[in-house]
Amino acid sequence: MFLIQFAIVLLCILIGARVGGIGLGVWGGVGLAILSFGFGLKPAGLPIDVMFMIMAVVAAAAAMQAAGGLDYMIKIATKVLRKNPKYITFIAPAVTWTFTVLAGTGHVAYSVLPVIAEVSRVNGIRPERPLSMAVIASQFAIVASPIAAAVVAVVAFLEPQGIHLGDILSVTIPATLLGIGLACVFVNKMGKELKDDPTYQQLLKDPDYIRTSSVTSVEDEKEIGPKARISVGLFLSGALLVVLMGAMPSVHPQFTEIVNGVEKTSPMGMAHTIEIVMLSIGALIILFCKPDGNAITKGSVFHAGMRAVIAIFGIAWLGDTLMQAHTTEIKEMVSGLVEVAPWAFALALFILSILVNSQGATVATLFPLGIAIGIPPEVLIGVFVAVNGYFFIPNYGPIIASIDFDTTGTTRIGKFIFNHSFMIPGLLSMVFSLIFGLLFASFIIA
Repeated sequence: MFLIQFAIVLLCILIGARVGGIGLGVWGGVGLAILSFGFGLKPAGLPIDVMFMIMAVVAAAAAMQAAGGLDYMIKIATKVLRKNPKYITFIAPAVTWTFTVLAGTGHVAYSVLPVIAEVSRVNGIRPERPLSMAVIASQFAIVASPIAAAVVAVVAFLEPQGIHLGDILSVTIPATLLGIGLACVFVNKMGKELKDDPTYQQLLKDPDYIRTSSVTSVEDEKEIGPKARISVGLFLSGALLVVLMGAMPSVHPQFTEIVNGVEKTSPMGMAHTIEIVMLSIGALIILFCKPDGNAITKGSVFHAGMRAVIAIFGIAWLGDTLMQAHTTEIKEMVSGLVEVAPWAFALALFILSILVNSQGATVATLFPLGIAIGIPPEVLIGVFVAVNGYFFIPNYGPIIASIDFDTTGTTRIGKFIFNHSFMIPGLLSMVFSLIFGLLFASFIIA
């Protein structure tokens, strides 16, 4: 019976991922309808704290975007890329990694992808190299962002075990930076040089193929006013405050309550801390920068964030319902494997992330299971980066966009679909980041 119900959950995930948009969330509802009405399973508790934390962060980030803050960040990145074309395979992923850490979403990479493509081509560098690594870095940085949906979800799940935001970031930041950096060393030699690439050389013979010496993006032409700078400053201040409070739980407000007749004092939880801080930052951005109210809710950051909330609402609720009903069986099936090889949990995270295309939904579905079967916190954090399996199937937005932006034809999907430009960079980054993650976690968390 469990296997039949599990197959239903997987089917809903696959259909929801194919539908896209809010598909994951609403198909999670379909799965719940089948499990509860059809099989009589009791719905689990809603992942309220995770959803509310994401909403608070999205509110602040969307306000910053409406105030021109993202345009300002993109303009700075564009200048950096053009001044150092020789090292673009290393600089491009550093830029997109930083953008994602600061904004909490990998979709901010869209704006710099055309710049990366053209700067590479003009300087005779194979665009496939920096573009593939830039996209991979924009994904992997999610686990290093204090305001990303996946990270706040992990904080919510592990805080009862005494694991705080600072503990998580002290592992994921260096692990992803070193893992991606090491992968860049190999990817920098991937494929033929542009001057030797037959596809590009054939294009040069086509009279209709228009080459330009540089690209002028919309962000270059925009005038960046002081309000855009202020919005970035406020947003980064909020992110820094979240990190500091996560690293120092002793500075949280202390509350006293009576539990079973005993007076107990405990600090404010990290979920409420993140919600209060980021909502306040959003209010300050609106107060001082006065962005258009309609622009806040129409921006890409707001849309992406709300899709993440709905995805977690449906899929996490569905997954929790199945796991709650079969906790005993699941523990028996998985605990033996985990005891022998705890790192195998990384494979489960990787596979599910490929299916759902959401780091947050992957965490919300599998981390409660990992905790329930007794996987140590240091292993959970060490393999956290495995939630970034997007690249395996080339249907992720920035992947498709980077293929379109590369006019040389070097960034592509192969005949067999899986032999695409992002497979080797993604696998190398994953393996190296996992090794570093488990190593750092064993020293920092254990």
